[in-house]
Amino acid sequence: MNMIRGKDTDMSEKITLSHGSGGRASHDLIEKLFVASFGSKSLGDLEDSAVIQAGREKIAFSTDSFVVDPIFFPGGDIGSLAVHGTVNDLAMRGARPLYLSVGMIIEEGFAYKDLETIVRSLKDGTDKAGVEIVAGDTKVVQSGKADRIFINTTGIGLLDMEFDISARNGRPGDTIILSGTMADHGATILCQREGLLIEGGFTSDSAPLNHMVAAMLKKAGKSVHVLRDPTRGGVGTTLNELAMSSGVGIRIHEKGLPIRDDVRGACELLGLDPLYLANEGKLLAFVAPEAAESLLAVMQQMEFGENACIIGEVTADHPGQVVLETIIGSARIIDMLHGEPLPRIC
Repeated sequence: MNMIRGKDTDMSEKITLSHGSGGRASHDLIEKLFVASFGSKSLGDLEDSAVIQAGREKIAFSTDSFVVDPIFFPGGDIGSLAVHGTVNDLAMRGARPLYLSVGMIIEEGFAYKDLETIVRSLKDGTDKAGVEIVAGDTKVVQSGKADRIFINTTGIGLLDMEFDISARNGRPGDTIILSGTMADHGATILCQREGLLIEGGFTSDSAPLNHMVAAMLKKAGKSVHVLRDPTRGGVGTTLNELAMSSGVGIRIHEKGLPIRDDVRGACELLGLDPLYLANEGKLLAFVAPEAAESLLAVMQQMEFGENACIIGEVTADHPGQVVLETIIGSARIIDMLHGEPLPRIC
């Protein structure tokens, strides 16, 4: 079946790695082709997961595919990453993740022991997140027709009817909290893939965030307006998406951005901006200012939130834009990611 052409889409254009980067090209592809073709309101909301009414229950529903290279890396592998990615997408709507499906596309000749390792990681990941794998599918393709293994996960979670957490709910005056250091996953994958011998303890931040979100909502649920995990495209691109979705401006402060010294050094050496490198175990929260300090204290007591900090605020000025206040007091616009600095990051 031919897909309807999206508005203003150039049919002579070819798909590039940039279309999978989570940046401007990805955003345009999704809006101008997929959303324009399918017409679903939930899809058009461009959230991390759709919210569906099922009888008396509200259900969060999300799907994601994982093609990370390398498949094993410090801090995790493609199996744990697949669980964490989908669990976190459900949690970013305030849902309690419950069930996952797992689909695998495996290349002929893939080592059975490596598959066993990945399956153990899937199981360990679900145990830690408190979710259950209830369905799956396996396909094997000829040697050379895939790259070792690709994984798709789909997740279902339940929402508390009391809370309304959405990318559209940012309000001027909201405080912006980041749950930990930026760019750990992106820098780790880069060093591992390219064999870069840069001094430091690089390790991915891949982790399930649903328990942290549950603690935040228990403390001050209605004060949490927006949650989003800044994966592909990093903190910079994610903040741009949230500014556009909520129709607000965002101001962040360079001196408050948490970055590990080894990650900062690697980015400086390679000419990369940590604002645009992927994270797989961090969240951004827009919260009512009066609740910010108490929520920050809750996050800092959690396993994956020790380095949580306030990085900025939501403003009524320059709607749809993100402005960085630099250490020297100047300001520059942080745009959405263009191009693809690091393909196959997740």
